[in-house]
Amino acid sequence: MGNMATEIVAFILTISGWILVSSTLPTDYWKVSSVDGTVITTATFWSNLWKTCVTDSTGVSNCKDFPSMLALDAYIQVCRGLMIASVCLGFFGAIFALVGMKCTKIGGAETTKARLTVLSGIHFILSGLCCISACSIYAHRITTDFFDPLFVAQKFELGAALFIGWAGSVLCILGGLVFCLSLSEGFSLRAEYSYRGSASFVTTRNKHIKTANSPHKEPGQPTRQFGRNAYV
Repeated sequence: MGNMATEIVAFILTISGWILVSSTLPTDYWKVSSVDGTVITTATFWSNLWKTCVTDSTGVSNCKDFPSMLALDAYIQVCRGLMIASVCLGFFGAIFALVGMKCTKIGGAETTKARLTVLSGIHFILSGLCCISACSIYAHRITTDFFDPLFVAQKFELGAALFIGWAGSVLCILGGLVFCLSLSEGFSLRAEYSYRGSASFVTTRNKHIKTANSPHKEPGQPTRQFGRNAYV
């Protein structure tokens, strides 16, 4: 029952992390910059993996999609690929988790369910690593441009989407590690089965050897007993 509760907690962690990772992909504020006036902020510039926008003081936003994928910077293309891979890995990890958890009635034998649970944990760990890599690459580019004294274009700061992605990645990795702990149980079940099988084989073999070595007694033949001082 304790192991089942642990799997439920791991499932909640991983699904929560996957939802955060999935929500990071279309989130607007990956990087943010503002132009301040004397009293209020006159304009706010923000960008994500798909478009760049500006919002004025009245709340009206004007956005422009990136014109061509081939014309994009390499780091944006890499972040796109990593984020899409992260969402897909988390989706398949959730399916494997639902099949392999002990609280579900599908999945087959205990060893099979344990292996599916471990496979789910691996998927979630890879999903978290892909997302944390994408957010880190994007943040590294922002900080590099921000602290570069020779960079004369508009400088941006880290947006809220990056922090959401990092939080979701940590949840996915932690839940995936908990799922992978069921690997030890799967090996213990195999070891127990192998031990019982080998023990039964040895017992049967000893019985055959004992039967073969026992003297054959003819029916009606008297039993000869000798004392300690008897002479042959």
